[in-house]
Amino acid sequence: MISIAPIQTHQIAAAKQVIAAVAQRIFEPEKSVEEFLVSLDVEHELLDVDDVQHVYDGARGIFLVVMDDDRVVGTGAVRPFDEQTAELKRLWLLEEYHGQGFGYQVVMRLFEFARQAGYRRIYLQTSLQSQRAIGFYKRLGFVEIPAYIQHPYDDDVSMGIDLEV
Repeated sequence: MISIAPIQTHQIAAAKQVIAAVAQRIFEPEKSVEEFLVSLDVEHELLDVDDVQHVYDGARGIFLVVMDDDRVVGTGAVRPFDEQTAELKRLWLLEEYHGQGFGYQVVMRLFEFARQAGYRRIYLQTSLQSQRAIGFYKRLGFVEIPAYIQHPYDDDVSMGIDLEV
């Protein structure tokens, strides 16, 4: 049975495994998931997940996990960017769960959280290599915006959406 809930500390390693499993297929398919996860850890790419309680505090941020019974199969989060803007982060879902509405459900829960937290818009940054994700974000109403943060990757695209409050 599928459920969506705030992450618990004991689920952090499984959430990182899901993120690595999906991202590895997009960015470095020649590596194993385990090798890719090690490289993410070495590059400190998942520090926000390691420090989930601090980065995604309960008042202005939240980190959700999609559970299939006791197995983490997806993630999604929002965190503060500025007083009026939340940043969508870590939206990942194992491929076998794509197309079933679970990603949409996560985003709708995150939108509702953001509205209740007083945000007026949500930004995100993703890679041009993630064409499936970009299409999903566009279907939700996100539009491309100028880069809002400095990032070391040249192929990143920034997107935003205004929330109806």
